[in-house]
Amino acid sequence: MNESLEETKKFYYERYAAKYELPQAYAYAICLKSDNLPIGYIKVDMEEHHDFGYGLRKEFWHQGIVSEAAKAVIEQVKKDGLPYITATHDRKNLRSGKVMQKVGMKYCYSYEEQWQPKNIPVIFRMYQLNFNGNEDFVYKKYWDMYENHFIEEL
Repeated sequence: MNESLEETKKFYYERYAAKYELPQAYAYAICLKSDNLPIGYIKVDMEEHHDFGYGLRKEFWHQGIVSEAAKAVIEQVKKDGLPYITATHDRKNLRSGKVMQKVGMKYCYSYEEQWQPKNIPVIFRMYQLNFNGNEDFVYKKYWDMYENHFIEEL
């Protein structure tokens, strides 16, 4: 939680507003169609991993809102020529994995990370969606980075 308006403004600028100064970036608010008020966010990072991520206020979970927003963002990044996107989720959060599957992402592998800021071990599942026709390509950075990595039967 941000403690002051200044911290909130700084967070907004660094994480979102600054993206609009880049030649290509994807960071959007998820809004309800009925009132256009923000209830979450969705983004694709422009770093090598092209990480797809989202967050939604809890009272709007399980309504297909993220899946709808994700399909629109994925269509745009595909049209813009990104070769792939990746996404990870804590394997205890099965609903996130279902969203990834629903938008066409495929499970690739799992890895254990000492997750911060809580400093606890977490198993993450890595999903990927390729747009360039190379269905065999798997982004392996997390596999290579973490000693405990494996492929699960889902």
